[in-house]
Amino acid sequence: MMMPQAGPAGQAAAVGSRAEALIGWALRDVAPHLACFNPDCRRRFRLDQVVYSCADCGSLLEVANDFEGTDPECFLLEWKARRRSLRTIDVSGVWRFREMLPFVRDPARIVSLPEGNTPLFDAPRAASYAGLDGLSFKHQGYNPTGSFKDNGMTAGVTQAVSLGMRRVACVSTGNTSASMAAYAAAAGMQAVIFLPAGKIAYGKLAQALEYGALTIQVEANFDEILALVRKLADEVGIYLLNSINPFRIEGQKSIVIEMLEQRDWRVPDWVVLPGGNLGNISALGKGLRELRQVGLIRDLPRIAVVQAAGSAPFAAQFRDGGELRPVIGPETLATAIRIGNPVSWRKAGSEISAASGLVDAVSEQEIADAKAVIGRCGFGCEPASAATLAGIRKLVRRGSIAADADVVGVLTGHLLKDPDYVYRYHSGELQAPSGEPVHPTLGNPPVTVPNDRSRIAEMLRRSEG
Repeated sequence: MMMPQAGPAGQAAAVGSRAEALIGWALRDVAPHLACFNPDCRRRFRLDQVVYSCADCGSLLEVANDFEGTDPECFLLEWKARRRSLRTIDVSGVWRFREMLPFVRDPARIVSLPEGNTPLFDAPRAASYAGLDGLSFKHQGYNPTGSFKDNGMTAGVTQAVSLGMRRVACVSTGNTSASMAAYAAAAGMQAVIFLPAGKIAYGKLAQALEYGALTIQVEANFDEILALVRKLADEVGIYLLNSINPFRIEGQKSIVIEMLEQRDWRVPDWVVLPGGNLGNISALGKGLRELRQVGLIRDLPRIAVVQAAGSAPFAAQFRDGGELRPVIGPETLATAIRIGNPVSWRKAGSEISAASGLVDAVSEQEIADAKAVIGRCGFGCEPASAATLAGIRKLVRRGSIAADADVVGVLTGHLLKDPDYVYRYHSGELQAPSGEPVHPTLGNPPVTVPNDRSRIAEMLRRSEG
């Protein structure tokens, strides 16, 4: 998209007209509000209500924005100008796009570390593995706490501050808890984390403990604990920040805004991402639709969601139709997507339908090998992220994605979120939840040698080949 050019006088006039346009847009009669996601209901709620689901039909809520009549060039000029600013909210890769998150009226309440500004990597080695001519990854592991959750948590905790809440809580297998604990600490709030006993990667738990969160291990699985905590939240006065929180979704949609800006607003053919509780697909789909309403893009990419085979209720629902049937006792080594009853499945299904998307599942072996390939690209990722590449490879082999397609994969978490998984794979010790070995197809185990200079030199010479 071409940007207007102007001299000093013209630039001053452009700044003035831009400010007037933004003020006029912000003060329109159609203000952001909460709305039931169910198209047959759409009951409205105020932004200052502590509510997560519709009181009439039980559906999840969304922040309803209206961007009709906005000037896309005005947005682009503002976002470009903020790149020269040192203000925290302008440095943030979420709040730099705050015209797309108009629920915040007082920027002084924003809680930012800052987040976003994550890289878009070209990955030729991964492209070759998948059978594509080219492939890039939007790597959310480069966020402050190492996962995409930070994009949403900055918005969720900001809303908690606006509501005057003093405690926030989540149910988490890892990344959500790490992110919430960090942002709660930054806001001076107490963070309360509920997690399945013994079902968490220690790299993630360590973050929550270090950030000062009250951590409660419950002898139940993720879905059972979430049902319990949703009832508990109102009783004890805590603000829930799982992906059922609509403000979390608002923050996470910035991932696709930033990704398209990095691509100069060229829409890819496909965006592929892993699926657990399905808040991320809900956010990305919403962000894409709103960018189209603004006029920054004309077309939507197709979207593919990839689940782990042992925790794949959404893939089964996509294949079989009808209502989602929860997986009782979901299992996968990719702990971030070990969820058997994803609360956002209806939202995710709507976005998949709007984007003519696909949903599939991959095995533990496919995830582990894809993870090793991503590591050979020089940036690595956590196991759940590798489902993205495993799924792309599967869809290319099936013919669902063409070899010459323009594909962007989303990597959700950093390599060091689960270092124990990495070591066990490369050393040949990794086992699937079923007990079956995960073969180190691309294993790179450490080598033990005696304290003998000549033998070490010989080993190094052999390794050159």
